[in-house]
Formats: sequence, C-alpha cells, structure tokens
Amino acid sequence: MYFKFTFCPIILLLWASLSFAQNVNVVIHGAASIAKTDDNFVCVTLDWWPAEKCDYNQCPWGKVGILNLNLRYGALINAIKAFNPLRIKVGGSLQDNVVYKVGEVSSCPNFMKREDGLFGFSQGCLSMKRWDQLNRFFNHTGVKLTFGLNALFGRNESQTEKGLWIGDWQPQNTRDFMQYTISKGYKVDSYEFGNQLSGSGMGAKVDAKQYGKDVIVLKNLVKELYAHPETQPKVLGPGGFYEEKWFNTFLEVSGQGIVDGLTHHIYNLGPGDDPNMMNKILDPSYLNQVSQTYKGVSDVVNKFRPQLGAWVSESGGALNGGSKDVSRTFADGFWYLDQMGMASTYDQKVFCRQALIGGNYGLLNATTFVPNPDYYGALLWHRLMGSTVLAVTKESDPNLHVYAHCAKKKPGVSLIFINLSKDRSFNITLSNAKPGDVGKPNYEFVGKQNREEYHLRALTGDIKDDIVCLNDVPMVQTDSEDISAMDPKLVDASTPISIAAQSIAYVTIRDFEAPACI
Repeated sequence: MYFKFTFCPIILLLWASLSFAQNVNVVIHGAASIAKTDDNFVCVTLDWWPAEKCDYNQCPWGKVGILNLNLRYGALINAIKAFNPLRIKVGGSLQDNVVYKVGEVSSCPNFMKREDGLFGFSQGCLSMKRWDQLNRFFNHTGVKLTFGLNALFGRNESQTEKGLWIGDWQPQNTRDFMQYTISKGYKVDSYEFGNQLSGSGMGAKVDAKQYGKDVIVLKNLVKELYAHPETQPKVLGPGGFYEEKWFNTFLEVSGQGIVDGLTHHIYNLGPGDDPNMMNKILDPSYLNQVSQTYKGVSDVVNKFRPQLGAWVSESGGALNGGSKDVSRTFADGFWYLDQMGMASTYDQKVFCRQALIGGNYGLLNATTFVPNPDYYGALLWHRLMGSTVLAVTKESDPNLHVYAHCAKKKPGVSLIFINLSKDRSFNITLSNAKPGDVGKPNYEFVGKQNREEYHLRALTGDIKDDIVCLNDVPMVQTDSEDISAMDPKLVDASTPISIAAQSIAYVTIRDFEAPACI
C-alpha cells in the first residue's frame, strides 16, 4: 500500500500552536558521563513462534517466525540494512524446545500444537539448511548476531514441582551446532543461555545453582571450540526476569569471568489485553516504576562485574504478543523510547526490542513488512544517540522526559524529548553545567550553529495512528521499498526548542561544549 500525500495535514500545526506552552530550562551535565552503552545499543529479536501461536483470540504471528520467514523480501532487507549494522537476537520462548539437526540428531520435527508441551507446543528443530539460509541473510544485511541456545536439552521436568526442570544440561547438540557454525565461517557475536528460566520462570525454570554450573560448561565449550579470543563469542545469561536472590546465587556459583553479559527481560506494561494499556503508557509515574528493576540489575552488575555489563535482551512492553490496539501505533513510542532512555542511564549496554517482525509488537508489519512508527524512533536513536550518556536535570511538568547522550557523529550532543501531555507543549532552553559549579547558577547555552531537529508525531494527531510524521512528512514505504529519507530540520539556535503536545523529538546540537564528548 503506497500513499500519495507528502505532508502531514496542516491542521496539526494549528492544533499544536493552540495548545498551552510551558517554558522549561533543561540542564545538561556534560563534564562527565554517567553511563556507557554499547555502540549497537538498539537491538531487535527474531522469534521462533509458528503461525499457530495465538493469544487473546488472535493469531498475530503469521509466517514471520525464524523457521518460516521469507528472507527475500526487499522491504525486510532494506529495513535491516538502514541500521548498518543492526544487532539481532535470535531466540524467544520456544528456544529451549529447539534441537539442531546436526551430528547425532537425525529427525527434524516442526513445532506442533500440544497441550502438555512447553508453551503449548511440541519440540521443534533448526535444520542446517535453514541455518545456512539465515546466515546468508545475516551476512547480506550486516547483522550483528546474538543466538539464544537451548538450555533445557537433556533435562527433565520434575515430578514433584511443576515447571522446574532438573538434571545437568547436556551440551552435545550445542557442541555439534557450534562446530558446524565454525566450519562454515558464520559469525556469532554472542550466545545467550536459555530463555526466561530464572526465578519463577515463564513456562519452565531452572534452579539458580544448577544454572550457574551449566553456564560454566557452556563457557568452557566456547573457549574450546573458538580458539582465538578475538573471534570468541560472548556468553550471556540468564535472559529472564530479574529476581535478586536467583541472580545473586547464579553469579556466586558461576563466579567472575564466566558470563560476559548479564541479560534480563522487561515487560512492564503487563498483559497485552489490558484495557488500561494506553493510560499506562501515558502515565509518567507508571513508566518510572520499572527504574527499580534497572537499579537492581545495575547493583548486581557492580557486585559481580561481568565484562559487558547488563543487557535488556528482550522487551516488548506488553506480554503475549503485545497489544493489538496500541503496540503498532505511534503511542507505543512513548513507552519504547522512554525505556531506552531510562535503561541507558542505568548503564544497560543493549536494549533488544521484541520483535523486528511478528506479533503485535513488531517494528515491521507482519503482513506488508511496512515499518510501524517505533521503527523510525529506533532508527533515529541508532543514528543520533552515541554511547556516552549524560546527566540531565530539569524542573518542569513530569510529562516531559529528557535524555541526553554525546552525539553519535561528533561533535556535539544529542537529546530526545518525550512529551506525554495531551494539551501542553514545551519551549525548551538549555543550560550547561560546568565542572566545579555545584550550587552555583548554570550557564545558559546560546548556540551559534543551527540545531538539527527531528520531530515525530502521529499523522492525524491521534496517537493511535499507525503512521508517523517526521518534521511534518509522513514516513511511508516508497515504490522501491526503501526506507524514507530522515533528514533533520535546521533551526535557528537562538530560538527555544519547541516540543508539541504528545510528540517526540530528537535534537542534535553540534556546538554544545560537553567535555565528556570530546
């Protein structure tokens, strides 16, 4: 489906100008960074779910799972290439039910609906033919790959405690899979051990001490097979919901130097069929609650010091495929981009969105492969927000959220402004907190170069719209299936930064003096 209009309706500009404007001063503390992200902070997932996966009387996955996704679609290829590179994690709920057809494994069953199976499905299989196809695709599109391994292989479910899987992990199938991968020269950046097996688990769980022992086995296997440290994939875990006692026990057992990155999942919006979903997304106090999870994970990282720090290796906002009425709309960006901003301030190195495609929370439409609004927000973050995170302070309406990083392309700083208010716009002036000025007035920043601004808002002014406008231009698929140009609006530096009601804006300021960004 292609759209003929080239500008958003002019009524939006009139509506924005009539909303109440509040003046706000934002102070950027550019002397030192408060956190560092990975250069490839933005990450997406590809999931194993087959077309038969259904929730809330709908089946939104279609044929976009890892085993049945058509890898030849130009729109899909272009959407990934636009990131240059994009980090992708292959995994999801069924990854602990996947065998690899290599070595001693001769049969390769498809996932089938089964009431007593994990998440309602039988065991599935990744053939090496499909693995070859996936790797040609990853190589062609420049993907930085994390692969989620089956951490239940060889275990059995306890007869006395439902959901608990017991026994030692059996690594032979993974060994054969890695040996095949190495023989083909396929590049894997990292392996994540299991999916949502921590704490009380989701569908299945593993005792923390047992997991700690098994991840040592995995680490030794990776060291053995990948002889050269510079090409050795990292080992990540546990890829589940944070529970302090479980995480501490697992890391105490495994010890330092085993897990390279501590991974956890965030689904802070709750079930996808929650009728209160929109209110949650627009409630700043609700969005801020998850900061306690980030702080808890950060504290564990500071205690055990894994090399790569903490990763959010899966976050879809709403559980079980997302919300059909919200996740694919402009409104979801208020949750998504705020989460990335908040996670970065807590030194989370990577943030993986569930999913690139599939369910209701895919960045791409599962039928047309057309980007949903959150795709464009993610792409702008990847292009503009550097790895150095700066502190920001302000005194204003809590509906205005602001995050600042050093610009990805030097010089300067990049900021994201998220305005949750329905009827209030903000006129922003900036101040620069200089070193040693604690308790003293900050220096008002007066730029000399034009600012680069990227304003995002819903096409019709209704945040339930699934088309986003960038600087008043609708972001729609072109005839060639390329991603639309995303050029900034150059704005006179002497004017305040204007953030319209219920909108999101990225702003890059090239002549802002931040010592942390030099």
